[in-house]
Amino acid sequence: MNSPGVVGSLTPDVALSRLLAGTGLTYQLSGAHSVIIKKPSANITLDPVRVRGESADASAEQVIVHGEKASTIASSATKTSTPLIETAQSVTVISRQEMDVRGVLNLNQAVRYTAGITADLRGGGVGTRYDQFLLRGFQAPTFLDGLKLQSGLRYGTSQTDTSRLSRIEILKGPASALYGQSSPGGLVALSSKLPTDQKFYGSINTTGGMFDLYRVDADVGGFATKNGMIRYRLYGTANGQHSQLSETGSRRFSISPSIMFGGDGPTTLTLLGNYQYDPENGAYGGVPMVGSLTRASFGYLPRNFYDGDASYEKYNRRQGAITYIFNHRFDKNWSFSTRGRYDDTKVVMRNVYDSGFYSSADTLARSAYATNEHTHNLAFDSQFKGHVSTGPVKHMMMFGFDYMQQNGSVNGTFGTAPGLNVLHPDYHMSIPSLSPWLDYSQDSHQIGVYAQDEIRFGNLILTGSLRNDWYSSHQINYRNGSTTDQDQSQITWRASGLYHFKFGLAPYISYSTSFQPQSGTLWNGGGAHPQASPSIGKQLEGGLKYQIPGTSVLFSVAGFHIEQSNVLVSFGNTGYYTQSGLVHSDGFEFEAHAEPYKNLMLTAAVSVQNVHDDSTGKPLLQSGKGNAALFAFYTIPQGRMKGFGFGGGMRYSAKAYGGDTTSGSVWVPQYAVFDGSIRYDLANASASLKGWKVSASVRNIFDNDYVANCLSYASYGQSWCYYGERRNAQASIGYSW
Repeated sequence: MNSPGVVGSLTPDVALSRLLAGTGLTYQLSGAHSVIIKKPSANITLDPVRVRGESADASAEQVIVHGEKASTIASSATKTSTPLIETAQSVTVISRQEMDVRGVLNLNQAVRYTAGITADLRGGGVGTRYDQFLLRGFQAPTFLDGLKLQSGLRYGTSQTDTSRLSRIEILKGPASALYGQSSPGGLVALSSKLPTDQKFYGSINTTGGMFDLYRVDADVGGFATKNGMIRYRLYGTANGQHSQLSETGSRRFSISPSIMFGGDGPTTLTLLGNYQYDPENGAYGGVPMVGSLTRASFGYLPRNFYDGDASYEKYNRRQGAITYIFNHRFDKNWSFSTRGRYDDTKVVMRNVYDSGFYSSADTLARSAYATNEHTHNLAFDSQFKGHVSTGPVKHMMMFGFDYMQQNGSVNGTFGTAPGLNVLHPDYHMSIPSLSPWLDYSQDSHQIGVYAQDEIRFGNLILTGSLRNDWYSSHQINYRNGSTTDQDQSQITWRASGLYHFKFGLAPYISYSTSFQPQSGTLWNGGGAHPQASPSIGKQLEGGLKYQIPGTSVLFSVAGFHIEQSNVLVSFGNTGYYTQSGLVHSDGFEFEAHAEPYKNLMLTAAVSVQNVHDDSTGKPLLQSGKGNAALFAFYTIPQGRMKGFGFGGGMRYSAKAYGGDTTSGSVWVPQYAVFDGSIRYDLANASASLKGWKVSASVRNIFDNDYVANCLSYASYGQSWCYYGERRNAQASIGYSW
């Protein structure tokens, strides 16, 4: 099955490699949708298939070919478009085509087939209002269009609807040398759908499925002027469904307009807007461990058990953003790019949830809270990039500056709620008035300057990155009139080496660091108590990559050792901390990707990891021992069934650490589930149906009943667990032009 940017069953880079073989021509990716073809000759101009020639100088010529970025190329690791085979760090690319084939509806579902992921911390069918998973044992921040999506102060975190994305890149390991504060486990980089070089295009897709799922997605774009100097795109969705819990559901309305000025010229400006309104978004509770992971006196709670109160439950989120992306190419060697985003998120939340234990044999103790949160975020990132040659050594240099600011406030109340009889639940009780709990505002800033040099000497590629960040925050607690200030700086760096053999093998080694600010006051005897310093992440990774020459088939193997130091550890019952904590994450990962290759799309992943917290002697809470996944999808290329695609996948998760109870450690058992997908291009049945496609997908085909993860705290006598997503099928019909 073909997609934009694919010729036959080849990706653009593979097709160009074959076309240019033996001609003396070379090519280089320039930006997200351009390939620069160079040859030593006089200037020419090729136009018939939207190929444009440009005079760079007397000795070189550039021909720019436009298409979607191939899945074998990524920019998250270096902030430059670099083939994965030449990237000395683990990166997983999830293309738009793969998301469509699998029927992905949110980011949690999108990352399930990635090595090193502990997926669905809230179960997959519960808590879908947030994207919650671990990467190499750690929470991973999300970046959209190169800029960090800053988390809310409490619950006011925005969420990106994956249907407005063109691709997802998962960068594994510390990446602060380019991005500032980040996780030791890595980050997730999302890319929005932006205007393309097609004169007029669009699609409309309708989806229906189990749990009363409905979706309508529309996408239209093209040239606003005949010469394509101004281009536009408009995407929107309206969707909703009941969750797998009784009494709960979600609804969403989102629209994303964008316009680009400059066409294929050396200077372009893209403006992107988004407004998203979630009137409701499921529940955020769970089930007690007794009655889910272990048997209760009455047996087991059903998978649709809801622990809240339908009359009280509320989650209303409004988020809006405006983004600009400006690029200018000075000449064939030097360019400047800058991007920035302002986003605003408001969340009103009310929740009744079980307290993790029973007050009697069949009555569940419950609590309630409510919050009102509002955050304003600014983010900017600017870079100069240039090519420099020093004899036989070629340098790709980058100098950058970025800035982040967040201003937010949150007000919350908390209290007890009536107990719930789990055998005869009443979801419309009277909830007592709650007491003040949270009332504070926070203003934070991060300034970073960074530099990177990618050095090429023949087939040897050396990369060095260096960065300095200055971070500050000011928090006012209105309940007690106290203030908390942080003012810190941190240097992070990365160094790597890779050798790309002509037959396709590329061994590499890299060392990278990260930092994360922490909130907490340190114990200092009887003197002044200083604020906590950032935690520091360090990773040593080595591996092998192999790309079959002339194809998009890529294999990668990596071994890694991560240390996170300066982690806060409670100092007795004083309310203060020490920074004596040390966390290790050691593991092995294997991934294979082919998209597409001889009409076959393939994703395979295996990971084994050991995450250990020295301060507790246990793994990090909710971290798993590894995962494995395989998804294959084949499209029949000819015959009566031409255009019919079918496939399926298996997702396996090893056991995960769920915390401790008074009787010992909690380990969530391993589980495996199966998914399936089919698609058919109706144009193969009748020429009059050109543009029409139908598809269907199902997650957890065999309706496996399993617990996805747990949270247990022995000191409080509380234990929660989260059932995995039940069988969930959906079907779509769409028209595109």
